[in-house]
Amino acid sequence: MTQRRTSPLLTARALGRATLDRQLLLRRSEMGVLDAVERLLGLQAQAPRPPYHALAARLADFRPQQLSDLLQTRQAVRISAMRSTIHLVSARDARLLRPLHQPVHERVLRGNFARQLAGVDLDRLADLARTLVERQPLTFQELGERLREEWPGREGRSLATAARQLLPLVQVTPRGLWGQAGRAAHTTLDHWLATAPVPAPAAPDPQRDLPAVLLRYLAAFGPASVKDIQTWCGLTRLREVIEPLRPRLRTFRDEHGVELLDLPDAPLPDPDVEAPVRFLPEFDNVALSHADRTRILAPEYQGRTWDHNVAYRVLLVDGTIRGLWRTDTAGDTAWLTIEPFDTLTRPERAAVEDEAAGVLRMTSPDATHDLRYGQVARRGGGA
Repeated sequence: MTQRRTSPLLTARALGRATLDRQLLLRRSEMGVLDAVERLLGLQAQAPRPPYHALAARLADFRPQQLSDLLQTRQAVRISAMRSTIHLVSARDARLLRPLHQPVHERVLRGNFARQLAGVDLDRLADLARTLVERQPLTFQELGERLREEWPGREGRSLATAARQLLPLVQVTPRGLWGQAGRAAHTTLDHWLATAPVPAPAAPDPQRDLPAVLLRYLAAFGPASVKDIQTWCGLTRLREVIEPLRPRLRTFRDEHGVELLDLPDAPLPDPDVEAPVRFLPEFDNVALSHADRTRILAPEYQGRTWDHNVAYRVLLVDGTIRGLWRTDTAGDTAWLTIEPFDTLTRPERAAVEDEAAGVLRMTSPDATHDLRYGQVARRGGGA
Protein backbone atom coordinates (compact mmCIF):
# COMPACT_ATOMS: atom_id res chain seq x y z
CA MET A 1 0.00 0.00 0.00
CA THR A 2 2.90 2.37 0.76
CA GLN A 3 4.26 1.86 -2.72
CA ARG A 4 0.89 2.76 -4.28
CA ARG A 5 0.68 6.04 -2.29
CA THR A 6 4.21 7.08 -3.26
CA SER A 7 4.07 6.06 -6.92
CA PRO A 8 3.62 8.96 -9.35
CA LEU A 9 0.06 9.75 -10.41
CA LEU A 10 -1.05 9.37 -14.02
CA THR A 11 -4.35 10.94 -15.04
CA ALA A 12 -6.70 9.23 -17.48
CA ARG A 13 -5.56 11.70 -20.14
CA ALA A 14 -1.90 10.89 -19.50
CA LEU A 15 -2.64 7.17 -19.67
CA GLY A 16 -4.55 7.68 -22.88
CA ARG A 17 -1.69 9.53 -24.55
CA ALA A 18 0.79 6.85 -23.44
CA THR A 19 -1.36 4.06 -24.83
CA LEU A 20 -2.01 5.89 -28.10
CA ASP A 21 1.73 6.40 -28.55
CA ARG A 22 2.46 2.71 -28.03
CA GLN A 23 -0.46 1.76 -30.27
CA LEU A 24 0.99 3.88 -33.11
CA LEU A 25 -2.00 6.23 -32.91
CA LEU A 26 -0.26 9.50 -32.08
CA ARG A 27 1.48 9.48 -35.45
CA ARG A 28 1.50 6.99 -38.29
CA SER A 29 4.52 4.72 -38.22
CA GLU A 30 6.86 3.84 -41.06
CA MET A 31 7.40 0.30 -39.76
CA GLY A 32 6.52 -2.71 -41.89
CA VAL A 33 3.14 -4.40 -41.66
CA LEU A 34 4.40 -7.63 -40.10
CA ASP A 35 6.51 -5.70 -37.59
CA ALA A 36 3.46 -3.65 -36.64
CA VAL A 37 1.29 -6.75 -36.17
CA GLU A 38 3.90 -8.16 -33.79
CA ARG A 39 4.45 -4.83 -32.04
CA LEU A 40 0.71 -4.67 -31.33
CA LEU A 41 0.56 -8.32 -30.21
CA GLY A 42 -1.95 -9.08 -32.91
CA LEU A 43 -5.15 -7.44 -34.08
CA GLN A 44 -8.75 -8.29 -33.24
CA ALA A 45 -10.15 -10.16 -36.24
CA GLN A 46 -13.62 -11.53 -35.55
CA ALA A 47 -14.56 -10.13 -38.97
CA PRO A 48 -12.30 -9.92 -42.04
CA ARG A 49 -11.95 -6.15 -42.37
CA PRO A 50 -11.08 -4.81 -38.88
CA PRO A 51 -7.34 -5.60 -39.12
CA TYR A 52 -7.12 -3.58 -42.33
CA HIS A 53 -8.80 -0.55 -40.81
CA ALA A 54 -6.67 -0.91 -37.67
CA LEU A 55 -3.44 -0.84 -39.66
CA ALA A 56 -4.61 1.97 -41.95
CA ALA A 57 -5.05 4.11 -38.83
CA ARG A 58 -1.53 3.30 -37.63
CA LEU A 59 0.82 2.94 -40.61
CA ALA A 60 1.96 5.44 -43.20
CA ASP A 61 1.09 4.53 -46.79
CA PHE A 62 -0.59 1.29 -45.74
CA ARG A 63 -2.06 -0.71 -48.61
CA PRO A 64 -4.51 -3.55 -47.89
CA GLN A 65 -2.69 -5.86 -50.28
CA GLN A 66 0.32 -5.78 -47.96
CA LEU A 67 -1.64 -7.55 -45.25
CA SER A 68 -3.34 -9.89 -47.71
CA ASP A 69 0.10 -10.90 -48.98
CA LEU A 70 1.16 -11.85 -45.45
CA LEU A 71 -1.93 -14.03 -45.07
CA GLN A 72 -1.45 -15.66 -48.46
CA THR A 73 2.21 -16.45 -47.75
CA ARG A 74 1.21 -17.68 -44.27
CA GLN A 75 3.45 -15.23 -42.45
CA ALA A 76 0.30 -14.08 -40.65
CA VAL A 77 -2.73 -16.11 -39.60
CA ARG A 78 -6.20 -15.71 -38.12
CA ILE A 79 -6.46 -17.82 -34.97
CA SER A 80 -8.24 -17.90 -31.63
CA ALA A 81 -5.81 -16.63 -29.00
CA MET A 82 -6.32 -13.96 -26.33
CA ARG A 83 -9.69 -14.19 -24.55
CA SER A 84 -10.53 -17.15 -26.82
CA THR A 85 -11.33 -14.70 -29.63
CA ILE A 86 -10.05 -14.54 -33.21
CA HIS A 87 -6.93 -12.44 -33.69
CA LEU A 88 -4.72 -11.80 -36.67
CA VAL A 89 -1.18 -12.50 -35.52
CA SER A 90 2.15 -13.29 -37.09
CA ALA A 91 2.86 -16.97 -37.64
CA ARG A 92 5.65 -16.69 -35.09
CA ASP A 93 3.31 -15.26 -32.50
CA ALA A 94 0.60 -17.80 -33.29
CA ARG A 95 2.96 -20.56 -32.23
CA LEU A 96 3.76 -18.62 -29.07
CA LEU A 97 0.42 -17.14 -28.04
CA ARG A 98 -2.00 -19.98 -28.75
CA PRO A 99 -0.39 -22.48 -26.34
CA LEU A 100 -0.09 -19.81 -23.64
CA HIS A 101 -3.82 -19.13 -23.86
CA GLN A 102 -4.92 -22.76 -23.95
CA PRO A 103 -6.14 -22.49 -20.31
CA VAL A 104 -8.55 -19.74 -21.42
CA HIS A 105 -9.95 -21.95 -24.17
CA GLU A 106 -10.37 -24.88 -21.81
CA ARG A 107 -12.11 -22.66 -19.25
CA VAL A 108 -14.58 -21.50 -21.90
CA LEU A 109 -15.18 -25.10 -22.89
CA ARG A 110 -15.83 -26.18 -19.32
CA GLY A 111 -18.00 -23.19 -18.55
CA ASN A 112 -20.15 -22.91 -21.67
CA PHE A 113 -20.36 -26.41 -23.08
CA ALA A 114 -19.85 -28.82 -20.18
CA ARG A 115 -23.46 -29.95 -20.20
CA GLN A 116 -23.67 -30.48 -23.97
CA LEU A 117 -20.42 -32.45 -23.99
CA ALA A 118 -20.96 -34.58 -20.89
CA GLY A 119 -19.76 -38.10 -21.62
CA VAL A 120 -17.89 -37.15 -24.81
CA ASP A 121 -14.27 -38.36 -24.91
CA LEU A 122 -12.58 -35.01 -25.57
CA ASP A 123 -9.22 -36.58 -26.40
CA ARG A 124 -10.93 -38.71 -29.03
CA LEU A 125 -12.81 -35.67 -30.32
CA ALA A 126 -9.59 -33.65 -30.67
CA ASP A 127 -7.81 -36.49 -32.50
CA LEU A 128 -10.70 -37.01 -34.89
CA ALA A 129 -11.18 -33.28 -35.54
CA ARG A 130 -7.46 -32.90 -36.26
CA THR A 131 -7.60 -35.71 -38.81
CA LEU A 132 -10.67 -34.22 -40.48
CA VAL A 133 -9.46 -30.63 -40.84
CA GLU A 134 -5.96 -31.65 -41.90
CA ARG A 135 -7.47 -33.80 -44.64
CA GLN A 136 -9.50 -30.81 -45.87
CA PRO A 137 -10.23 -27.39 -44.30
CA LEU A 138 -13.78 -27.37 -42.93
CA THR A 139 -16.25 -24.79 -41.68
CA PHE A 140 -17.57 -25.34 -38.17
CA GLN A 141 -20.88 -26.50 -39.62
CA GLU A 142 -19.12 -29.07 -41.78
CA LEU A 143 -16.86 -30.16 -38.94
CA GLY A 144 -19.83 -30.52 -36.60
CA GLU A 145 -21.66 -32.69 -39.12
CA ARG A 146 -18.63 -34.97 -39.50
CA LEU A 147 -18.17 -35.24 -35.74
CA ARG A 148 -21.84 -36.13 -35.27
CA GLU A 149 -21.16 -39.30 -37.22
CA GLU A 150 -19.11 -40.36 -34.19
CA TRP A 151 -21.50 -38.83 -31.61
CA PRO A 152 -24.91 -38.89 -33.36
CA GLY A 153 -26.87 -37.79 -30.32
CA ARG A 154 -24.91 -34.56 -29.91
CA GLU A 155 -25.30 -31.08 -31.34
CA GLY A 156 -22.82 -30.44 -34.15
CA ARG A 157 -22.18 -26.85 -33.06
CA SER A 158 -21.07 -27.96 -29.59
CA LEU A 159 -18.79 -30.64 -31.00
CA ALA A 160 -17.17 -28.20 -33.46
CA THR A 161 -16.74 -25.57 -30.75
CA ALA A 162 -15.03 -28.13 -28.55
CA ALA A 163 -12.59 -28.84 -31.39
CA ARG A 164 -11.87 -25.11 -31.68
CA GLN A 165 -11.14 -24.86 -27.97
CA LEU A 166 -8.97 -27.98 -27.88
CA LEU A 167 -7.00 -27.46 -31.10
CA PRO A 168 -5.10 -24.47 -32.53
CA LEU A 169 -7.32 -23.98 -35.58
CA VAL A 170 -6.59 -21.26 -38.14
CA GLN A 171 -8.97 -19.76 -40.66
CA VAL A 172 -7.50 -20.48 -44.08
CA THR A 173 -7.45 -18.08 -47.00
CA PRO A 174 -9.22 -16.67 -48.95
CA ARG A 175 -10.99 -15.83 -45.68
CA GLY A 176 -9.56 -12.53 -44.47
CA LEU A 177 -8.14 -11.36 -47.79
CA TRP A 178 -9.00 -7.82 -48.84
CA GLY A 179 -11.70 -7.63 -51.46
CA GLN A 180 -12.32 -11.39 -51.51
CA ALA A 181 -15.07 -13.47 -50.02
CA GLY A 182 -14.20 -16.67 -48.23
CA ARG A 183 -15.86 -19.17 -45.92
CA ALA A 184 -14.49 -19.46 -42.41
CA ALA A 185 -12.85 -22.83 -43.06
CA HIS A 186 -10.28 -24.22 -40.62
CA THR A 187 -7.25 -26.42 -40.38
CA THR A 188 -4.61 -26.82 -37.69
CA LEU A 189 -1.87 -24.28 -37.22
CA ASP A 190 0.93 -26.81 -37.72
CA HIS A 191 -0.65 -28.14 -40.91
CA TRP A 192 -1.17 -24.63 -42.32
CA LEU A 193 2.38 -23.54 -41.53
CA ALA A 194 4.07 -26.73 -42.71
CA THR A 195 5.09 -25.04 -45.97
CA ALA A 196 5.35 -21.49 -44.62
CA PRO A 197 8.70 -19.63 -44.48
CA VAL A 198 8.52 -19.49 -40.68
CA PRO A 199 10.86 -21.70 -38.64
CA ALA A 200 9.26 -23.65 -35.83
CA PRO A 201 10.15 -22.17 -32.42
CA ALA A 202 11.40 -24.01 -29.39
CA ALA A 203 8.82 -26.02 -27.50
CA PRO A 204 6.48 -23.68 -25.58
CA ASP A 205 7.53 -23.05 -22.00
CA PRO A 206 4.96 -20.99 -20.02
CA GLN A 207 7.45 -20.18 -17.28
CA ARG A 208 9.73 -18.60 -19.88
CA ASP A 209 7.27 -17.35 -22.48
CA LEU A 210 4.43 -15.88 -20.42
CA PRO A 211 6.55 -13.28 -18.56
CA ALA A 212 8.05 -12.19 -21.89
CA VAL A 213 4.57 -11.77 -23.40
CA LEU A 214 3.39 -9.74 -20.41
CA LEU A 215 6.33 -7.37 -20.89
CA ARG A 216 5.34 -7.05 -24.55
CA TYR A 217 1.82 -6.20 -23.43
CA LEU A 218 3.16 -3.31 -21.35
CA ALA A 219 5.18 -2.12 -24.34
CA ALA A 220 2.02 -2.09 -26.46
CA PHE A 221 -0.68 -1.10 -23.94
CA GLY A 222 0.93 0.18 -20.75
CA PRO A 223 1.03 1.54 -18.18
CA ALA A 224 -1.45 -1.02 -16.91
CA SER A 225 -2.73 -2.75 -13.81
CA VAL A 226 -2.67 -6.48 -13.24
CA LYS A 227 -6.43 -6.46 -13.84
CA ASP A 228 -5.86 -4.69 -17.16
CA ILE A 229 -3.42 -7.39 -18.24
CA GLN A 230 -5.84 -10.14 -17.27
CA THR A 231 -8.63 -8.40 -19.19
CA TRP A 232 -6.47 -8.31 -22.31
CA CYS A 233 -5.48 -11.97 -22.30
CA GLY A 234 -8.21 -13.72 -20.33
CA LEU A 235 -5.71 -15.52 -18.10
CA THR A 236 -6.09 -15.35 -14.33
CA ARG A 237 -3.71 -15.40 -11.34
CA LEU A 238 -1.14 -13.33 -13.17
CA ARG A 239 0.03 -11.46 -10.11
CA GLU A 240 2.24 -14.41 -9.20
CA VAL A 241 3.79 -14.24 -12.68
CA ILE A 242 4.31 -10.49 -12.47
CA GLU A 243 5.81 -10.33 -8.97
CA PRO A 244 9.23 -11.69 -10.07
CA LEU A 245 9.27 -9.05 -12.82
CA ARG A 246 8.97 -6.11 -10.42
CA PRO A 247 12.70 -5.33 -10.30
CA ARG A 248 12.47 -4.72 -14.07
CA LEU A 249 9.39 -2.47 -13.85
CA ARG A 250 8.40 0.98 -12.65
CA THR A 251 5.10 1.74 -10.96
CA PHE A 252 2.50 4.51 -11.12
CA ARG A 253 -1.00 4.93 -9.76
CA ASP A 254 -4.15 6.09 -11.47
CA GLU A 255 -6.68 8.61 -10.18
CA HIS A 256 -8.39 5.87 -8.15
CA GLY A 257 -5.16 4.74 -6.47
CA VAL A 258 -4.82 1.57 -8.55
CA GLU A 259 -1.24 0.47 -9.07
CA LEU A 260 -0.02 0.59 -12.68
CA LEU A 261 3.00 -1.29 -13.99
CA ASP A 262 5.25 -0.19 -16.82
CA LEU A 263 8.57 -0.74 -18.53
CA PRO A 264 11.28 1.62 -17.31
CA ASP A 265 12.08 3.03 -20.75
CA ALA A 266 8.56 3.10 -22.24
CA PRO A 267 7.42 6.49 -23.56
CA LEU A 268 5.13 8.76 -21.55
CA PRO A 269 4.12 11.64 -23.81
CA ASP A 270 2.98 14.98 -22.46
CA PRO A 271 -0.75 14.65 -21.68
CA ASP A 272 -1.38 17.77 -23.77
CA VAL A 273 0.32 16.49 -26.91
CA GLU A 274 -2.01 16.62 -29.90
CA ALA A 275 -3.77 13.36 -30.75
CA PRO A 276 -4.94 13.10 -34.37
CA VAL A 277 -8.35 11.97 -35.55
CA ARG A 278 -8.45 8.27 -36.33
CA PHE A 279 -11.18 5.95 -37.64
CA LEU A 280 -10.85 2.63 -35.82
CA PRO A 281 -12.62 -0.67 -36.52
CA GLU A 282 -15.02 -2.53 -34.32
CA PHE A 283 -13.14 -4.59 -31.73
CA ASP A 284 -10.00 -2.45 -31.99
CA ASN A 285 -7.30 -3.48 -29.50
CA VAL A 286 -7.04 -0.01 -27.98
CA ALA A 287 -10.66 -0.17 -26.78
CA LEU A 288 -10.66 -3.76 -25.45
CA SER A 289 -7.35 -4.29 -23.68
CA HIS A 290 -7.91 -2.67 -20.27
CA ALA A 291 -10.30 -3.33 -17.41
CA ASP A 292 -10.59 0.42 -16.89
CA ARG A 293 -11.20 1.98 -20.32
CA THR A 294 -11.56 5.58 -19.18
CA ARG A 295 -8.16 6.34 -20.73
CA ILE A 296 -9.82 5.93 -24.13
CA LEU A 297 -13.58 6.18 -23.46
CA ALA A 298 -15.12 8.75 -21.13
CA PRO A 299 -17.54 7.36 -18.52
CA GLU A 300 -20.51 9.21 -20.04
CA TYR A 301 -20.02 7.33 -23.32
CA GLN A 302 -19.58 3.87 -21.84
CA GLY A 303 -21.97 1.46 -23.49
CA ARG A 304 -22.45 3.47 -26.68
CA THR A 305 -19.98 1.45 -28.74
CA TRP A 306 -21.96 -1.80 -28.33
CA ASP A 307 -25.55 -2.91 -28.89
CA HIS A 308 -26.03 -6.37 -27.39
CA ASN A 309 -23.64 -8.48 -29.51
CA VAL A 310 -23.06 -5.79 -32.17
CA ALA A 311 -19.90 -3.69 -31.96
CA TYR A 312 -19.60 -0.39 -33.80
CA ARG A 313 -16.60 1.21 -35.44
CA VAL A 314 -15.33 4.10 -33.35
CA LEU A 315 -14.01 7.59 -34.02
CA LEU A 316 -11.06 8.96 -32.05
CA VAL A 317 -11.02 12.74 -31.56
CA ASP A 318 -8.47 14.35 -29.26
CA GLY A 319 -7.37 10.94 -28.07
CA THR A 320 -10.69 9.48 -26.93
CA ILE A 321 -13.68 7.76 -28.53
CA ARG A 322 -16.06 10.54 -29.53
CA GLY A 323 -18.34 8.88 -32.06
CA LEU A 324 -19.23 6.01 -34.36
CA TRP A 325 -18.89 5.49 -38.11
CA ARG A 326 -19.89 3.15 -40.91
CA THR A 327 -19.44 2.83 -44.67
CA ASP A 328 -22.04 1.95 -47.28
CA THR A 329 -22.13 1.62 -51.03
CA ALA A 330 -24.85 1.86 -53.66
CA GLY A 331 -24.03 1.64 -57.34
CA ASP A 332 -20.90 3.67 -58.01
CA THR A 333 -21.22 5.77 -54.83
CA ALA A 334 -19.60 5.06 -51.47
CA TRP A 335 -20.32 7.10 -48.39
CA LEU A 336 -19.11 7.26 -44.83
CA THR A 337 -21.58 8.16 -42.07
CA ILE A 338 -20.40 9.68 -38.79
CA GLU A 339 -22.38 9.84 -35.56
CA PRO A 340 -20.56 12.14 -33.10
CA PHE A 341 -21.31 11.68 -29.42
CA ASP A 342 -21.07 15.44 -28.88
CA THR A 343 -20.58 18.63 -30.85
CA LEU A 344 -17.35 18.80 -32.82
CA THR A 345 -15.49 22.08 -32.99
CA ARG A 346 -14.82 23.53 -36.42
CA PRO A 347 -11.15 22.36 -36.41
CA GLU A 348 -12.21 18.91 -35.16
CA ARG A 349 -14.84 18.64 -37.87
CA ALA A 350 -12.31 19.59 -40.55
CA ALA A 351 -9.85 16.98 -39.25
CA VAL A 352 -12.58 14.32 -39.12
CA GLU A 353 -13.61 14.99 -42.70
CA ASP A 354 -10.03 14.96 -43.95
CA GLU A 355 -9.36 11.60 -42.29
CA ALA A 356 -12.69 10.22 -43.54
CA ALA A 357 -11.66 11.00 -47.11
CA GLY A 358 -8.62 8.76 -46.65
CA VAL A 359 -10.78 5.92 -45.34
CA LEU A 360 -13.01 6.12 -48.41
CA ARG A 361 -10.01 6.18 -50.75
CA MET A 362 -8.88 2.89 -49.25
CA THR A 363 -12.23 1.13 -49.03
CA SER A 364 -13.74 2.31 -52.34
CA PRO A 365 -11.00 3.72 -54.56
CA ASP A 366 -13.05 3.67 -57.77
CA ALA A 367 -16.31 5.04 -56.39
CA THR A 368 -17.70 8.53 -56.01
CA HIS A 369 -17.28 9.50 -52.36
CA ASP A 370 -19.69 11.19 -49.99
CA LEU A 371 -19.52 12.05 -46.30
CA ARG A 372 -22.60 12.24 -44.12
CA TYR A 373 -23.48 12.92 -40.48
CA GLY A 374 -26.29 10.77 -39.13
CA GLN A 375 -27.28 7.72 -37.14
CA VAL A 376 -24.91 4.77 -36.99
CA ALA A 377 -25.97 2.96 -33.82
CA ARG A 378 -28.39 0.45 -35.25
CA ARG A 379 -28.21 -3.26 -35.99
CA GLY A 380 -26.41 -4.33 -39.14
CA GLY A 381 -23.60 -2.42 -40.74
CA GLY A 382 -21.76 -1.48 -43.83
CA ALA A 383 -18.62 -3.03 -45.23
